[in-house]
Amino acid sequence: QVQLVESGGGLVQAGGSLRLSCAASGSDFGRNAMHWYRQAPGKQRELVALITVGGSTVYADSVKDRFTISRDNAKNTVYLQMNSLKPEDTAVYYCYAFNSVTKRHSWGQGTQVTVSS
Repeated sequence: QVQLVESGGGLVQAGGSLRLSCAASGSDFGRNAMHWYRQAPGKQRELVALITVGGSTVYADSVKDRFTISRDNAKNTVYLQMNSLKPEDTAVYYCYAFNSVTKRHSWGQGTQVTVSS
């Protein structure tokens, strides 16, 4: 199964932008639906966005029209472009891969995003 490494987190002011990347190792990246989750202190981990093998996307209502998920299968990478960031977007962001055929899944180690007001 793929191994995932996130990058791109950091500190940004409200209204700013960040782009997260999740690089995957392994040969079956293209067979995985890719997800971004986030977990804020004291809160449950929540789905932010996902992109299917075919490229369809789903977003949480809280990030619609601000975040964009995309994937580059040639680079084994999934991205999360985050615009118009708000303090409530502050969280650790995790990449997650799921292969619906083999049922195997993987989590990345997470990357911290902090949005200051």
